Order: sequence, then structure tokens, then C-alpha cells
Amino acid sequence: MSAAPALQLERVSKRFGGLKAVSDVSFTVPERCIFGLIGPNGAGKTTVFNLVTGVYDFEGSIRFYGKSLGGKKASEIARIGVARTFQNIRLFQSMTVMENVLIACENTRKAHLGAALLRSPLFFRDEAEMHKEAMKLLAIFKLDAMADEVSTSLSYGNQRRLEIARAMMLKPKLLLLDEPAAGMNYGEAEGLKEQIRWLRDEFKITVILVEHNMQVVMGVCEDIHVLDHGETIAHGPPAEIKKHPKVLAAYLGEEDEAAAVAEVGA
Repeated sequence: MSAAPALQLERVSKRFGGLKAVSDVSFTVPERCIFGLIGPNGAGKTTVFNLVTGVYDFEGSIRFYGKSLGGKKASEIARIGVARTFQNIRLFQSMTVMENVLIACENTRKAHLGAALLRSPLFFRDEAEMHKEAMKLLAIFKLDAMADEVSTSLSYGNQRRLEIARAMMLKPKLLLLDEPAAGMNYGEAEGLKEQIRWLRDEFKITVILVEHNMQVVMGVCEDIHVLDHGETIAHGPPAEIKKHPKVLAAYLGEEDEAAAVAEVGA
């Protein structure tokens, strides 16, 4: 029996004025799958992430475990279990590493504003629990020793990992990673692959990865959907995608698909 779908897109489109950034895109992401969404620059990948997370409205249907995401605010979508990182790092620059992770707790805190103002026992218990959970996540990403450092003092790769730790603080069922390997060297990218697998298995989540680093995509993704100019051009397992003529043509800029295949020796 196949796994229940975590996310389903059916004929999803998005226009910006006269430009159709995403056009009739449909795919299903099985539960607990590591799923790749790839394509050349400008293919519409990050736009799809923005549609799923409530940044933009859209035409068509997006369903998360069978429930429509149409019309929901970004905060509502985060609350029901969808978390993301961003293509361009979006950390709170004046905050410490720990504070950046704790900021993601606001949707899950048990203590209300009154408890915080009165400094009640519930408030202090809540603070202690959140701090413990944050340290646990920072340790997973080997950032615990840097908890009190200002986030911008971290290396680029560590800032990327901090974004993932912050997203995991939301306790998501679905984690969207937008180019997490950007700026990483070969060894860091290999470590990232292991962390993504571990997160999926340990927290029993589904992961969707937008990534240009094919070392990471082909090494960790189990299913891949390929976009070009906002349209689907291929879908399948890595072994098929890396030899697909339309994918090769899109990445190599070849008008002749046969020439693209020949160029890489597929």
C-alpha cells in the first residue's frame, strides 16, 4: 500500500500581470518522501514554494493532507504543519543563534500574554521547555556551541543550517528547503544530505527540496519534478531524470534535445 500523499498540486497557476510564472503544474508528494523540485533559473520553483506557504494566491488546487490551502494566510499554513527556509538567508541579524530559533516558538507557546506579563510559573515552564527544545535542535546541526553568538557572525553554511533549525522548531509535517546547499563546499553538501535523511526519519516528516546542486538532488531525493519556464517538463526518480532529454535540454540550453543527450554522453 502506497504512502498517503502529504501534498497535492492540481493544475496550479500563478500570473504576475501578463507573465504566467507557473502554468498548470500538478504533482503529488507522498508522505515522508524526500522530493526534489528542480529546474533552471526562472523556472518557477520558488514561486511554487510561495504558493504552498500562502505568500501568493493562485489558480487551481493545493491540498495538504487532503485539506485545501487556498485562501489561507501564511501564519495559518505554518500553524498546521508547513515550514520553509528561503533562497536568500532571512535570519534576524541583531539576534543570537538561540534567539533566532526561539522566535519560531510563538505559534506553539502555551503561556499567553497575561502569563508573560505576570511572570507566572506557566511562563517560566514554557520558557524552559522552549529553550531545551531549541538547544536540542542546535545540537543536531552542530550549532549549540554558538548559541549565544550573533547570527550574522556564523559562516554562510552555518547560517543555512540555522535556518533549517529554526524551521524545525515549528514542528512541521512538511519541510520546504529552498537551496539549502547554496554556498556549501563538497563536504558540507555531503553532510547536508545526511542531515536531510536523518530529519525525515527521526521526525517522520516530508521534505521538498529546491536545489541547483545536483550532487545533493541526485544523492538524496527519491522523486523529482522538473519545471522550465513555469511548466512541467519531467517527473520521476533520479535515475530517469538525469537522462531525460527535455531536462538535459533545459539545463544545457540546447534547442535540439538529441544534441543535449549526446553532449553529456547519456
